[in-house]
Amino acid sequence: MQTGDQDCKRNARVLACLRISVGVLFLIFGEYKVFGTGFTLGGGFEMWINRFLGGSVYPFMAPVLRGFVLSHATTIAFLVAYGELAIGLALVSGILVRTASWCGLIFMLALLFSSNYPGPAAALWQYFGASLDHLVLALCFATFALGSRRQAFSAGRYLIRAKGKRARAASAAA
Repeated sequence: MQTGDQDCKRNARVLACLRISVGVLFLIFGEYKVFGTGFTLGGGFEMWINRFLGGSVYPFMAPVLRGFVLSHATTIAFLVAYGELAIGLALVSGILVRTASWCGLIFMLALLFSSNYPGPAAALWQYFGASLDHLVLALCFATFALGSRRQAFSAGRYLIRAKGKRARAASAAA
């Protein structure tokens, strides 16, 4: 039987595996957008926005997509591409996880409201059912953002530990 401390360590490792898995997905999503031109310069981003505007956008988001996003499409496409790549790198490495997770949460909510509207006559549960693809990742990002700063399998944790050792060694030498 495991003790409470062992349970906490196991939970931290499992959460770290989830964080890294989500990070790998975002590395894949960002990689093809950054290293290819189809999404950023080839009209891929605009195609997705127009597809959203074709019927699945929440009514309050339609003017934002038409008026702001499409008029700055190339800039926002690059922001999305490099943002996905940066989120992936942060989650996989364990460095700046909270910052990346807040950005990821905002990104997922923007996608949810841009693409998962079930229609005005839908029952409440259908709003949740229609948004599962973005809502699950949004909940993961919220968990990572609110979780412990000392994350398992994290280069950030290693760097903090190494900095603490150097500080203790310097104070012992003084």
